[in-house]
Amino acid sequence: MPEQRRFHTTIAVDRQGRTRVPIPFDPDEAWGRKSRHPVAGSVAGRPMRGVIEKREEGPVIALGPAWCRVPLGDGAQVDVVLEPEGPQRADLAADVAAALDAAPDAADFFDSLAQFYRTAWLRWIDSTKRRPEQRPIRIAEMIRQFQQGHKERR
Repeated sequence: MPEQRRFHTTIAVDRQGRTRVPIPFDPDEAWGRKSRHPVAGSVAGRPMRGVIEKREEGPVIALGPAWCRVPLGDGAQVDVVLEPEGPQRADLAADVAAALDAAPDAADFFDSLAQFYRTAWLRWIDSTKRRPEQRPIRIAEMIRQFQQGHKERR
């Protein structure tokens, strides 16, 4: 399971009320190279979910104004706890992991998906317990759908 990261940082709040949380580590080094890093955790003890964005000034999470009822002030010092959200490739069954390893473009797409989509695909594949011959067919279909850029089954 990917490790949780804890750190202390200074946030910035812009005129539109978005809270920007700078990330003091490289998420690709911490959790593996991905085009997107969906994360869950807390900022100043308040639960959050978001995506780490890669910016020129370094990685950051941008949280919208609806994120918390009582906004934090610009320049506030906060404690942050983050971990990758949802099933990660290291948690996958061997056959699913092997199929993704064999199709790097599909693997990148899987890594970019939100937890909801990843979980739905894995449940669909795992629901073949009574018909195990369907499992490799469903895995191949998942790979094909990912290569076509589909988040959900079509």
